[in-house]
Amino acid sequence: MKLRLTTLLAIWLGVALAATAQAQTVRIGYVNMKEVLDNAPQVIAGREKLDQEFRPRNDAIELEETRVELLEQRLSQGDLPEGDRAGLEREIRETRRSINRQREDLRDELSFRRTEEVQALEDQINIAVQEIAQRYGYDLVLSSPVVYASPALDITDLILEQLQIEFDADELELLQP
Repeated sequence: MKLRLTTLLAIWLGVALAATAQAQTVRIGYVNMKEVLDNAPQVIAGREKLDQEFRPRNDAIELEETRVELLEQRLSQGDLPEGDRAGLEREIRETRRSINRQREDLRDELSFRRTEEVQALEDQINIAVQEIAQRYGYDLVLSSPVVYASPALDITDLILEQLQIEFDADELELLQP
């Protein structure tokens, strides 16, 4: 059903574009959103901000993992009385569970915050696309995912340049007293 709808939409778009092409030339652009979301300076700055925000928690988890490894080394020496050995095994098990819960919580929260950061940038990216489309006379701009887009239609670099200009302007504003 979805394929049929996509095919019908493509045929309709083709007919509409062909009819429009007779009246005027239609200019179409394509934006690779994955590339924009990987390389836009706003996204890179957001990643760095998140790294700074979550680094202390990650470091604390890694410290706990190191402590467990030391406890396991102590356990593997085999020179502990049975009661101490059982207690150490229990402590290792409980600490491992705690580490796993902390890792999962950290992963979930980081994923949530990444999504928040990207959503906050969506409007800025859309505005940049609209500015480039108007400046260069594009009638239609498509974004990924698409089935196929000729490299000649790709305006991703123009969008990234516009986002860089906006990022630099925002940084200058922050520096102004």
